[in-house]
Amino acid sequence: MQNTTRRAAILATSTALALTLAACSSAKGDGNAAGDEKGTITIGVHSGWEEGIAASHLWKYILEEQGYTVEMETADAGVVFTGLAQGDYDVNFDTWLPSTHESYITKYGDDLEDLGVWHTDAPLTIAVNEDAPIDTLAELAENADAFGNRIVGIEAGAGLTKITQESVIPTYGLEGMEYLISSTPAMLAELEAATEAGENIAVTLWRPHWAYDAYPIKDLEDPEGALGEPDGIHTYAHAGFGEEFPEVAEWIGNFEMDADTLSELENLMFNEMGGEDNDGAVEQWVADNPDFITGITG
Repeated sequence: MQNTTRRAAILATSTALALTLAACSSAKGDGNAAGDEKGTITIGVHSGWEEGIAASHLWKYILEEQGYTVEMETADAGVVFTGLAQGDYDVNFDTWLPSTHESYITKYGDDLEDLGVWHTDAPLTIAVNEDAPIDTLAELAENADAFGNRIVGIEAGAGLTKITQESVIPTYGLEGMEYLISSTPAMLAELEAATEAGENIAVTLWRPHWAYDAYPIKDLEDPEGALGEPDGIHTYAHAGFGEEFPEVAEWIGNFEMDADTLSELENLMFNEMGGEDNDGAVEQWVADNPDFITGITG
């Protein structure tokens, strides 16, 4: 009798478990049908690069509206390119070429797919406060003391960091200055603090960037061309992405954004909304610019 009772209890428990698993499976299937109708796309985002953050959230909105599930992961550029080549990420909207991210494309290019250029004029810069006593990089070494004898940089894995270390510093004899490698948010915090204090500061920066609208800064001229010619901003995917997601690849090929349009989105996202609700910023921007997305997806 005791064994019969035990078997009945086990059977009841097994039946309940089976029903629970079936219900979960059914719920998951329903979720896929509604929210993952066309598949999941993972966007790798370079940490601290606002134009890429803005473009990535814009594309999250576009793809979700079209029935895709979108995941976003933020990491240092080196991690993003490694993940992209390995297929851990599907796309990255912030690949600067031919200079900034050249080393990554050289290393991983065989495992990547170029889906097109969406912004064509993106120079790297060394920026200083507008009233700084110099106008060119050629003057920086002899005026290093005026800038606290330091240049404030961004992430270690950024192409801009590599170019500053390997090209700008030796070209202009800046080895005597401290080159602070930190993060983009830390660099911007230093820029804001110096601006409020009325102090000179030199930072590594790039255009387009909302900081040019937020702070009174200027680019130092680069007479030797150590920073290279302006890049174009590409969208890169893992190899085979175009075959896996042909309509998305086509839409990305239609994607273009000029400086004014990008600045408008970045200003809304990072200045007016403080970077606290990037998806909400995109929704607001799209509501004001409905034809932009129509021009991409048709």
